[in-house]
Amino acid sequence: MKALVTGATGFVGAAVVRALIKTGIEVRVLARRDSDFSNLQQFKIDGAYGDLRDKESLRKALAGCGQLYHVAAHYALWARNPAIFYDVNVTGTKNLLEAARDVGTERIVYCSTIGAIGLPPGGGLGTEETPVSLEQMAGHYKRSKYLAEQEVLKLAMQGLPVVIVNPSAPVGEGDVKPTPTGQMIVEFMKGRMPAYIETGMNIVDVDDVAAGHLLAMQKGRIGERYILGTKNLMLREVFEILSRLTGVKMPSVKLPRELVLPLAYLNLAFSWVTGIPPRIPLEGVKMAKYKMHYDCSKAIRELGMPQTAPEIALEKAVRWFRDHHYA
Repeated sequence: MKALVTGATGFVGAAVVRALIKTGIEVRVLARRDSDFSNLQQFKIDGAYGDLRDKESLRKALAGCGQLYHVAAHYALWARNPAIFYDVNVTGTKNLLEAARDVGTERIVYCSTIGAIGLPPGGGLGTEETPVSLEQMAGHYKRSKYLAEQEVLKLAMQGLPVVIVNPSAPVGEGDVKPTPTGQMIVEFMKGRMPAYIETGMNIVDVDDVAAGHLLAMQKGRIGERYILGTKNLMLREVFEILSRLTGVKMPSVKLPRELVLPLAYLNLAFSWVTGIPPRIPLEGVKMAKYKMHYDCSKAIRELGMPQTAPEIALEKAVRWFRDHHYA
């Protein structure tokens, strides 16, 4: 069996490749010619050059692959031209899954995001069944991933053998272009975080996320969503763990979101003029309004999703960032 992995040069995608190779599955990766392959240099893999916006390149990449792991996405909290989120995450996903249908791919796992999962309006844990709408999505990344999920679900209803996974906040080894969560860890390690806005999050080891992808391929029900996460934490608790791991003092000042929001708008205006990504991302400040805590039991119950402790996952991230001179 051969599997095609998109987004394999990125954080989660590379972890999926590592997990597949450990199980003996032959891997082909789809990447652009200008991609950074440093996350994959230790592996002997079959490479296919292509782009999610080029349907013919997708059909060629899928030829001979019985499995598809679609992990690629434009993941950022800001872009000067927001159209890229929709071109890659929505249209690109539709192009790829339609190509997989056309060539007869046997089974597909689509990597979405926890941000596309709803949260109860009165508080509590979000589940795969919590109602959610496009209007509740903060920012172009979340909106585009929500819309992409709708396309995936439509194709599943038409018979496409696809399972959706929704990772929470992955941390661990191989975050070469740090994700927003990874960048937060780097900034903490550098002592550049004097204050914070309290919020809730769910930390998960990236290797557990990769295992969740493989388990979804094996056991997931077609057209179903599975939250890939572990323990719900407040941001203060995450900083306490990082402080113990690094010896860096945790931020002592907790700022009210209402105070930071105007600064985020000013920072955004500066970014539009300069093209430099904002240091205070507006979408991040908006998301802090929600305690992003979830019930992860469905993936544990149906897939056997591993549950590495957040302390271990964060320690792996800190060690990797140190070893690779990020902080």
